[in-house]
Order: sequence, then C-alpha cells, then structure tokens
Amino acid sequence: MSGQNATAMSILVAVPFKSCNADICPYDRSFYQYRIDLAPNAAFAGLFGLSLLCFLGVYVFTRRGALFLVAMALGLISEIIGYAGRIMSWHNQWSEDGFMIQICCLTVGPAFLAAGIYLCIRRIVTVFGPENSRIPPEFYTRIFIPCDIISLILQAAGGGMASAAFHTGHSTDKGDNIMIAGLSFQVLTLLVFMILCGDFFFNVLRRHRALGSAALDQDPAVVTIRRSWMFKGFLAALALSTVCIFWRSVFRVAELSHGWQGELMGRQDLFVGFEGVLITVAVWVLNIFHPSLCFGDLMDRKFGGGGDKGEKRNHGGEFEMLSNTKPGTAASSANASDLERGQ
Repeated sequence: MSGQNATAMSILVAVPFKSCNADICPYDRSFYQYRIDLAPNAAFAGLFGLSLLCFLGVYVFTRRGALFLVAMALGLISEIIGYAGRIMSWHNQWSEDGFMIQICCLTVGPAFLAAGIYLCIRRIVTVFGPENSRIPPEFYTRIFIPCDIISLILQAAGGGMASAAFHTGHSTDKGDNIMIAGLSFQVLTLLVFMILCGDFFFNVLRRHRALGSAALDQDPAVVTIRRSWMFKGFLAALALSTVCIFWRSVFRVAELSHGWQGELMGRQDLFVGFEGVLITVAVWVLNIFHPSLCFGDLMDRKFGGGGDKGEKRNHGGEFEMLSNTKPGTAASSANASDLERGQ
C-alpha cells in the first residue's frame, strides 16, 4: 500500500502545472490555496451589478454627477469582471485566465471608487466653506486622483509579473514587491486624505464655535443642504466608505507581505470579509445616500472663479485660509445666525 502511495505521489509531482485539474492535483497546488466557494463570489458579482444599475438609474433620473458616475461605474465594472474571473476559476483553478482577470480587476476597482470619494469631498468642502480647508477644493482631486493612478499602475504591473512568475515556477518576489509598493502607496494616499478631511472638519467646528454661522457659507441653498438629514447621512456614509476602502487596502498589503503562498493568501474567509464585504459596504452606502440626491442642483454647480459666494480667493488666485472674519462679517452675523436657524 505504501508503495502505491509513493507511486501516486511521484506521478502527482511529475504532472505539469498546465495539465493539473481537480482529479489529479490538490487545490493548494492551484493558483489559489483553497477550493473557491461559488456562493459568495456570485453574490458579490450580483450585488455590484445591482449597485451599478442603481448608480445609472440615479443619473438618468437626476442628470447630475456625471464624473462621480464615471468613477463609480469603472470601479463597479472592475469588481464585476473580477468576481466573474473568480467564478471562472471555480470551474478550473489551474486556468491562468480566470486568475489574471480577478487579480487585475479586483486590484484596480477600489482605486476608481476612491476617485469618486475625492470628487465628493471637494463638493463638501465647498458647501461648508473653502476657507475652512488648508487646500482649495479642487486640489483634493488634483492631488489624490493622480496618486490613485500611480498606485493602480504599480499594483497592476506587480500583479501581472507575480502571476507570470508563479505560473512558470519562478520566484514571485519582484512582482510581489512592486504590487505591495502600489498597495502601500494607496494606503498612504488614503491616510493623508483622511487626515486632511479630519483637519477640515476640526477647522469647521473650531471656527463655528468662534464665529458662529459666519464661519460657514451662508448661501440659502447651501444652508438648506447642510440642515437636511440626507446630507448628514451622506457625510456618515462617505466616512464609512472611505474607512472600508482604506481597511481593505491595509489587508491586501498584509495579505501579500509573505507572497502568494503566505498564510493570509490561503484564508478565503478573510478575503470574503476584508475584500468582498468591505467594498460592498463602501458602494452601497453611497447608493443609499447618493451625492446627487443629497446635493441636488449644487452637485454640478460651478463654485468660485467669478466671485461666487461659495469660494473665497485672493487676487493672486491663491487659496486663503481665513482665521477670522473679514471686515463687515460681524455686522451681518446676526442675520446669518437667523438664517442658519431657519428664522
């Protein structure tokens, strides 16, 4: 009996990777270290597809937030294709096609979703008053979206290199390191973004305590939005979405830190929880509290430039952080306070 087992093992070792299948090779010798569970992957594909339809439906209904729609749609399409790749791998876990599809698309997807968040925070800063932010509203997109693109390129290139090396039996260290660098850069980008957002809201609270309603933009349309429960819910939803994408990125860095054969790479439960569930929450909270529904007509409003109330700039075009009210503000603070209270 032992001789038969030894013969079987020698045959197993001799089977080329491309010739492996579930009948002659164990699943831990496939591109994955576990048997892929079809149910959660199909569920995530369906949830992302439904989310995409909801985003498209809101745009058709409102005709607002085209750039936000593009960012979310690209992210969701990447997620759908990625989970389709995992479903393909369920049929044959030794097929490179399904593995490459899922590793590339699921890596790219959250970067597009983060871009949608950057577009939203720009609008939030404008609604509360750009003078409360250390950088102009448009700089949130000008800085963080290019950073997203850099991390996206690194992750995609590293993932492709590591997959090719794994497929041919060579070391995946080089590809792993490039991929980890891209994910780490995405984590750093999100961390800096969250710090700036926290600083912005701290400044809003600090200046509001010192100056009252005069610290905020007093455009009647903007005041109405700030007082709405939908807008308050949107702020919480956007914060939750940002944390979900950030935590997912941190997990992927830890997952890849020991290469494709690391312990975390063999944990399908952690992948489902920290990749699938977190990204599902990140998109669905923005479906429920959609910025186009929360901002209304202000979603596509052009702030600044021509002396608009929503943005204050000096004559040189540089952003100005206002630590105190400008001359004349105190004289109108009582009226501004009445307007904020709806009196």
